[in-house]
Amino acid sequence: MTNRGERNERTPRPERSSGERSERRARRERREREEEREELEERVVDISRVAKVVKGGRRFAFRTVVIVGDKKGRVGLGIGKSRGVPDSIRKGTEQARKRMVKIELAGTTIPHQVVARHGGAQVMLRPASPGTGVIAGGSVRAVLEAVGVRDVLTKSQGSNNLLNVALATLKALKQLKSVEEVARIRGMSVEEVQPFWLRRRTE
Repeated sequence: MTNRGERNERTPRPERSSGERSERRARRERREREEEREELEERVVDISRVAKVVKGGRRFAFRTVVIVGDKKGRVGLGIGKSRGVPDSIRKGTEQARKRMVKIELAGTTIPHQVVARHGGAQVMLRPASPGTGVIAGGSVRAVLEAVGVRDVLTKSQGSNNLLNVALATLKALKQLKSVEEVARIRGMSVEEVQPFWLRRRTE
């Protein structure tokens, strides 16, 4: 017959080795990355075949342009090159995730008009009232929808190269400033800088 004190004694928990701890940490980080990957939206804008001239002839590969965004103001663009299409998409997605930037938005649209140029492509973005939708096509629409813009007017001029148009759109988004910052720069009140449909609502 055992004593009550002996019955209540707990067996000591075995200590985990450093290898087990590192394995658990790696599993946790992998799970967090998978959850983050589920929240982000990935779009393949362009897949093109490129050639590199070497001594023995031409070596062909695939170049993929990938847009990644969370639809909450963060977007990134990546370019992947590989002998196979799946590998090039994976490389482009990883690069886009590393290069994600924060964009200033005003609700479902952008705070003000902006124009940007990259190479031979020029893109103009203009705010639009709620319900307008994304009036854009091609890679401009992919970038804007990935960042979370739902109402905007756009105009693409010059080159229609998908990569240059996407880079010009991203450059235009990076130029955006908040309504408060624009009002401070112009020496005006926030109400005067706001779009006309927001001005009517405040009045």
